[in-house]
Amino acid sequence: MPTLDLPLCVFVAVYGVMILGRVPGLGLDRTGAALLGTILLVAGGALDSPAAWRAIDTGTIALLLGLMLVSAQFRRSGCYDWLIRKVAARPTSPERLLLELVAVTGALAALLTNDVVCLAVAPVLVDICVRQKLDPVPFLLGLAAAANTGSAATLLGNPQNMLIGQALDLSFARYLLDGAVPAALGLGVVWWVLARAYRGRFERAQPLATPTSEPLDRGAAGKGLVVLLLLVLGLLFAPVPHDVQALLAGGAMLLSRRQRSRDLLALVDWQLLVLFAGLFVVNHAFQQAGHAAAAFAWLRHHGLDLGDPCALFATGVLGSNLVSNVPLTMLLLPVAEHPMAGPILALSTTLAGNLLLIGSIANLIVVEKANRLGVAPRGRSWAAEHWRTGVPITLGTLLLAAGWLWLRGRMLA
Repeated sequence: MPTLDLPLCVFVAVYGVMILGRVPGLGLDRTGAALLGTILLVAGGALDSPAAWRAIDTGTIALLLGLMLVSAQFRRSGCYDWLIRKVAARPTSPERLLLELVAVTGALAALLTNDVVCLAVAPVLVDICVRQKLDPVPFLLGLAAAANTGSAATLLGNPQNMLIGQALDLSFARYLLDGAVPAALGLGVVWWVLARAYRGRFERAQPLATPTSEPLDRGAAGKGLVVLLLLVLGLLFAPVPHDVQALLAGGAMLLSRRQRSRDLLALVDWQLLVLFAGLFVVNHAFQQAGHAAAAFAWLRHHGLDLGDPCALFATGVLGSNLVSNVPLTMLLLPVAEHPMAGPILALSTTLAGNLLLIGSIANLIVVEKANRLGVAPRGRSWAAEHWRTGVPITLGTLLLAAGWLWLRGRMLA
């Protein structure tokens, strides 16, 4: 009687939940599945406890935690609220307002992660639109798309970029040359597509439950800006590991006379950290059992060599919309051996998030906030409305990224 291949079974089950989002009939979501998979691997003897702990990339977890604390400081200080209202304060056309909001949110996402920016900005954006009798839908779609696109510019912009940077030991400055140009041009694509799609249809007065404005804590905001500036300078020029610098920045946020540590820690996305830890263990067991190498060899034999940059780029795009970008990135990192593999993975998995509503957590955050405030597209579901603009935005930004990566490859050859 054949013995149970526990690493393979757990891997298939966990990645099945990554595709579905949760287990049908149960409340088990992606994070719960990754954690349960880890427990089963240890309990079943596939890994012992020390091996499971060693499988977790503590550098990536530390980097994420430090940056989450910095981002939490900006949320607590009311900085996001103040900045977006400042942008929208002067009279202007809806198209110009959309352009400015796309630029600002894209820049914020590049340094403070796309999910956090969407979480903080979405309610403020709805309030601004209601006050100016504008339809919040195109602006919310612009927020999600700009946050995804802008986050591709740096290794701090989103979780998969942080993971890629840590795993491949990428230089922050070097990646900036690879990611900043397609991200900046991509923000132009986001604005152009949305401005054309909603031309003449920006106005819309409707009763909505608008959130209250948060006052700006200038001291806390100033502290956050100084620490963020020092962190960026350190990442560019200091030889200290990225994760150590991020933890120092996060630690500085905890030092406050007025703000309790628990309030700041409450804004940390512990679910994401647990998801990362669980996936590290599940993937390690899968690789240790030899299944990953066998799968990649099978793909090569059938004409899909992920060592080829074009194949890696295409797999990053398609796979991100199938199993989500973070799990896919972990899966593909063992074959990321091409000199441009880091930027290829980062740009393809990030920009692909604009294709489907479920392709990015940032998209889902925006829609969740919109639903809570009574915002909905006219005559369509959110998924259909997002698809209408998400497809051209994704195709345009991916073409820009592919062209820029080809040029960069030629420059470095």
